[in-house]
Amino acid sequence: MVDPLLIIVGGIVVISLVTVIAPRFNVAGPLVLMAIGLGVSLLPFVPAFAVPPEVILIGVLPPLLYSAAVQLPAIEFRRDFAPIAGLSVLLVVLSALGLGLFFWAVIPGMGLALGVALGAILSPTDAVATSIAKRLGIAPRVVTLLEGESLLNDATALVLLRTAVAAVASGFAFADAVANFAWGVLLALALGALVGWGNLRIRERVTNPAANTALSFTVPFIAYLPTEHLGGSGLVAAVVAGIVTGQGAARRFTPEQRVSDRVNWRTIELILEGGVFLVFGLELKDIVGANLREHEGLWYGTWLALSALGIALGVRALYVAGLIWLQGRRSRGHSRYRERAERIGERVDQLQEAYRSDPETFGRRGTDPERAERRFSWMRRRLARTTADLDYYRDSPLGWRHGVIVVWAGMRGVVTLAAAQTLPSEGVSDRPLLIFVAFLVALFSLLLQGLTLTAVVRAVGLSEGGGEGPTREEQHALDAELRQAAVAAVTSGTLARRNGEAFPADLIEQAGARLTRPPDDDVTTRARDLLELRLASIDAMRQELNRISHDGRYSTAALRHALAELDADQLSLELRIDGDD
Repeated sequence: MVDPLLIIVGGIVVISLVTVIAPRFNVAGPLVLMAIGLGVSLLPFVPAFAVPPEVILIGVLPPLLYSAAVQLPAIEFRRDFAPIAGLSVLLVVLSALGLGLFFWAVIPGMGLALGVALGAILSPTDAVATSIAKRLGIAPRVVTLLEGESLLNDATALVLLRTAVAAVASGFAFADAVANFAWGVLLALALGALVGWGNLRIRERVTNPAANTALSFTVPFIAYLPTEHLGGSGLVAAVVAGIVTGQGAARRFTPEQRVSDRVNWRTIELILEGGVFLVFGLELKDIVGANLREHEGLWYGTWLALSALGIALGVRALYVAGLIWLQGRRSRGHSRYRERAERIGERVDQLQEAYRSDPETFGRRGTDPERAERRFSWMRRRLARTTADLDYYRDSPLGWRHGVIVVWAGMRGVVTLAAAQTLPSEGVSDRPLLIFVAFLVALFSLLLQGLTLTAVVRAVGLSEGGGEGPTREEQHALDAELRQAAVAAVTSGTLARRNGEAFPADLIEQAGARLTRPPDDDVTTRARDLLELRLASIDAMRQELNRISHDGRYSTAALRHALAELDADQLSLELRIDGDD
């Protein structure tokens, strides 16, 4: 028998090499890993391989979804939350019902509840489509839709699966099903937000980056396990905890903590996702063998899988067509909304001017002057964010070509493979067939759609070559604003050293509006002062970046790029200042 440790080491080596080599041949890495797993399983000396589904559902999916949620582009996600929610919830429910009716009609002896359970297994899309889409450089808004959908629809499908399986055992009651679904989601939202908030509060007090990252590895499980125990969706809780953590990390974590988290979680994500597809390939031989014995051939299961995939894509196409039509109809009113926002902005200016010319009037009305200024500031931020949102919709409209990509990128993958194996043995006579159908749907989806997505993108003319990062113009504009904030902070004389001491006045005067790097020679006292001043200015720039991030004028990619640059500069300066330590 082969040592399990040797299998794990070999798997990590294979995943790492495929990750590097596959993009050079323009092939999705998961497809290559699946093929390698299948090839290894066909070797005569390799025994049957099976991984308990609980390992995937509990040990793999929570950290995978948490990692993706932390990196979620929050601004774009907020702007397109309605279509993402529709794709993640409504489309999953419609697909599950449509597929359930199909299986109920064509498989003898299958009840409707079990058909819906299988439909829920086949409904969620996989995040592998997002990675392929990013590499192709298609519109960032399409990538956000795909990323948000693949992040949230897994939880919807698993909650629906649990409800349908319960109906198989005890009968179906519509009111109970809706109540169980709502309870599972609401409980997960509350506990996930609580865990995310606690994660930020606790980890901001742990200064050691390695220990801090080690704590982060426990967060998805801390969110998942109690939520599942109380009857909620642990995956939704893990996602919510990741979103809360991702939004608070820029304000509460140190640069070392953010860099450590980013690198280590990318490694975990790479190994877990690659491992699932490798295991999928290894398990195919045993699944195929079971169906050959029980159904005297593979045609029956293959026909069911191809039909199910066609139905899923058909329902998805109809839904996305309606979504694109609705988004187009809304976009025609954006210019009118923008004019209204501009008029409201002018009215706010007039009110503020009147307040500043006669503040006593506001006082007699019972309004505190400072509170009034805060209210004006809040209204300006809201108007700026609304205007930025409208500009975003105007500059990145969704058309039929984007709809084609959203439809064709809806591949099935990890969740389908794992959820299929959770079907109960009792009361499900065709369990091997249903698992085989689910595996074939995932396989055909990944092969057919994954291998042709590049061609489809080129055919509709959406390969923009922009990638997922910010544009050069956007990054330059953001850098300019941050430099202005640093200059204002330096010249104001309000900056202080890390120990709280003020900088010498002559140093402030010498620095002026120029934030230059000191020479690379030995750090003298004067050079150390300049380094400390530069470090303090970086803190001022980060505060300005946090303020800018709330008005929506810049994309999440640009904000994260700027934060990464500031973190790198701060780490470099701290190493030079504390080099002797």
